[in-house]
Amino acid sequence: MEKKTFAFSGDSLVVDAENSEIEIVPADIEDVRVSRQVDGWVFMGSGPEAVWGLRDGRLTLRVECDAVASNCGSLHRVQVPRGVAVTVEDDNGQVTADGFDTDLRIRSDNGAVIVRGSSGALDLTSDNGEVVVEGGTRSERVVARSDNGAVRIALSAVPRHVEAVSNNGEVDIALPDATYDVDGRSDNGDVRIDVPTQKGSAHVVAARSDNGEVVVRTAN
Repeated sequence: MEKKTFAFSGDSLVVDAENSEIEIVPADIEDVRVSRQVDGWVFMGSGPEAVWGLRDGRLTLRVECDAVASNCGSLHRVQVPRGVAVTVEDDNGQVTADGFDTDLRIRSDNGAVIVRGSSGALDLTSDNGEVVVEGGTRSERVVARSDNGAVRIALSAVPRHVEAVSNNGEVDIALPDATYDVDGRSDNGDVRIDVPTQKGSAHVVAARSDNGEVVVRTAN
């Protein structure tokens, strides 16, 4: 596995990735550290060719193949300084983020999005994959969307705002004991609300699925 350190200054970082699984965590460091493992093959062509660089607060991670047939893939593990807000844009690959207390914005065009142990605001989207929030996450604001996949959220602190939407998949939200203003809807699936509810509550939950079950429940 190759490793590289990129000089960094600032309070926000954009990770621009393609054809890669991303694992990203905060660490007690001053610069951005990346390790990568590139796997793949090509038939009648070139690649996989890996490219990485950081400029103007944008970390670019690429694995490129130019062939009749190919399988271009990689794993990048990214460590960022604590206190940095992170945006991840991944064209093809799962994204996992763990342990952030700053805001996270993550989008994968083709892969799951998984967040654990975070406390900053979350804005998470997958065009084709599940979106999962778990592992002691205490975020007050969570927005999670999937065009084709389940959305599963489990929080360990009472949130102010949760929005979970799936166009094709179930929505399951597990919340600490409190009273919530809940709007739960499904065009094609059962809706089950198992938390105390009250209109006008400061704790607002919107859960919607076009094609799947919707459950809002008290966490075990």
